[in-house]
Amino acid sequence: MYRQIIRFFLICLAGLIVVSPFASHAEDNTARITIISVYDNYQVNPRLDTAWGFACVIKMPAETLLFDTGGNPETLLSNMRKMDIPPESIDKVVISHIHGDHLGGLGGFLDRNPDVTVFIPQSLPDSTRDMISRKGAEFIDISSEREISASVYTTGELYGPPEEQSLVIDAQKGLIVITGCAHPGIVDIVKKAREFLKKNEVYLVMGGFHHPPVSVVKKFREIGVEKVAPSHCTGDRVRNAFASAYKEDFIEYGVGRTITQSIFYKIVKP
Repeated sequence: MYRQIIRFFLICLAGLIVVSPFASHAEDNTARITIISVYDNYQVNPRLDTAWGFACVIKMPAETLLFDTGGNPETLLSNMRKMDIPPESIDKVVISHIHGDHLGGLGGFLDRNPDVTVFIPQSLPDSTRDMISRKGAEFIDISSEREISASVYTTGELYGPPEEQSLVIDAQKGLIVITGCAHPGIVDIVKKAREFLKKNEVYLVMGGFHHPPVSVVKKFREIGVEKVAPSHCTGDRVRNAFASAYKEDFIEYGVGRTITQSIFYKIVKP
């Protein structure tokens, strides 16, 4: 008899656990985010092709984003295919700036998947907008900081030259800052991310750092950057300096590298 009562109680409790996400109030929870390098001139996976440029896929719980598209669509799409990332799985594309090694693969990608929204810097020429519309995709001009997806933000257009936007992810251990080329200055971009999200903790800064002086390593330490994953246009000298200073907190980043981290999100009322 007692066993039957206990069993009944456990069944009821399990039922409550199953339906709890649909409760009438929102609760804080965590989910996983995965960042995958699909285009870079540095290589981690020898099966993949390298070329000058940058692109990464950001897999969120509800959406998948492509940040930059590298210099040519053939390399981009080939690497995505080898990594089992169908172009059709991408929901949104974000272009950091006008240079061809970040924008060059966009047209070919849109030939495979036009059912996306492309977030472009406002400073890009109308020819880019015309191309996006011609391919059947939508575009949104970016001038200032805003949310792109749940827990993913753009810094807005920052002056370089050229004008450039970077991505910031609100992760569990701190902010993740992803830069295409960091023409506005990598340290200034990190400071901007902390300022508009009102958070000082920076867990990871990754992407192209645009050949900064070696003193950038000390500045990263001063502003509390925990981990680094420099690639693309950072330069070997600065990459080696980061590797020497950060040791186990240095991530060798290049095409084929996958980084997984927890993020915060809120359960939305039904």
